[in-house]
Amino acid sequence: MTGREGASFLENLRPEVDTILAKYPVEHKRAAVMPLLFLAQREEGFISPRAVRAIAEKLDLDPTQVGGLVGFYTLYTSRSLGRHRMQICTDLPCALRGAEEFARQVCQRLEVRPGETTADLAITVEEVMCLAACHRAPVFQVQDRDGLHYHESQTLETAMEWANRVQGEGAG
Repeated sequence: MTGREGASFLENLRPEVDTILAKYPVEHKRAAVMPLLFLAQREEGFISPRAVRAIAEKLDLDPTQVGGLVGFYTLYTSRSLGRHRMQICTDLPCALRGAEEFARQVCQRLEVRPGETTADLAITVEEVMCLAACHRAPVFQVQDRDGLHYHESQTLETAMEWANRVQGEGAG
């Protein structure tokens, strides 16, 4: 792919890209990398190599620098996932409040393993570290086209109510 093809990806999102870039002084435009990655992911469902190259070119960064952020932050993904990313915190404080067992039961009910997507492509279940709500565990965040949504003090029943609702949205 040429740089021109990568740039055309951002051209299709120009009003939003311009709004994001306007928040940063020109000499610090590199700071817009995270919001631009989020925008790219919202559009494609994941961050493609094409989006990485386009963002790198727009911000005068090396594509490796941009790609490194995709690999580091759980907010981003470089592979196609379900319409809703259900990220269950299973770090130690949450595990002490039952999060590991909660995650196991959720996966069992949805008939997936951590990292997998339901057969209807509605939900990808992931285990993550620290959603900053240890005192309200089990907790999960959902990433979808509408942004981030937090679900705290969960039970298997409340989590399955959410899952049934979002799975039903895709059936119509």
